[in-house]
Amino acid sequence: MNLQPYLDFATSLAYRAGKITLGHFNNGVHVNTKENNDPVTIADHDAEKFVRSEIERVYPGHAVVGEEFGVNGNGSPFRWTIDPIDGTKSFIRSVPLYGVLIGLEIDGVIRVGAAYYPPLDEMLCAGDGLGCWWNGRRAQVSTVQEVSAACVVSTDFQRLAEKDPTLVERFVQRKALLRTWGDAYGYLLVATGRAEVCLDPYMDVWDTGPFPAIFREAGGYFGSWSGKEGHAHGESLATNAALKPEVLKLMRGTSSP
Repeated sequence: MNLQPYLDFATSLAYRAGKITLGHFNNGVHVNTKENNDPVTIADHDAEKFVRSEIERVYPGHAVVGEEFGVNGNGSPFRWTIDPIDGTKSFIRSVPLYGVLIGLEIDGVIRVGAAYYPPLDEMLCAGDGLGCWWNGRRAQVSTVQEVSAACVVSTDFQRLAEKDPTLVERFVQRKALLRTWGDAYGYLLVATGRAEVCLDPYMDVWDTGPFPAIFREAGGYFGSWSGKEGHAHGESLATNAALKPEVLKLMRGTSSP
């Protein structure tokens, strides 16, 4: 299957949706609260509506799942995942570390992904067999081989502790550098070799949509904490290839300094 048209389409969608969000960024946007107490803005809604309308126009038989408006269509082997603003809490505080995430599942596997970071104007995209690209140049994970030399990032270390009370301490004992450059931005850092590990304890499919394809093509790993690749595990771990075995041991609590 020729995935290039889908990659071009996803990249264009992420870029154009990102420009919609920029119209509201750092501009006193009104914030509403969803039933789960997460914040949402008109920028989230406008960007997702745009992406959905373009998918319906170009690929009317494809299914869609998005953070703000749920699932449309069933039975198609093609399903698009949309997160119009991954990092809304950053967005509403005018922090530029948010992203627009678009992925394409084919028969349940993410084959194409695009992640655009509008205030930073950084585009990360990939398709199976087509490489991973970061603003027009090849993206690769780092070659760091020791946890003590690794930068480990997460959205919120407190939430990590809620799921595994000793996980952060295990990385601390191995002398890793810990930073909260989180949400979609953390995965950008790992895919481009600027950090080595990114992990989050609770993730929906739209939070993870583009990243399996991105990390396969960038030479890394993206999937569950137990080592299962993919986007639908309810959690996420990204790492470079060199560190993957040791990081998975740390996740299980079986590694020692």
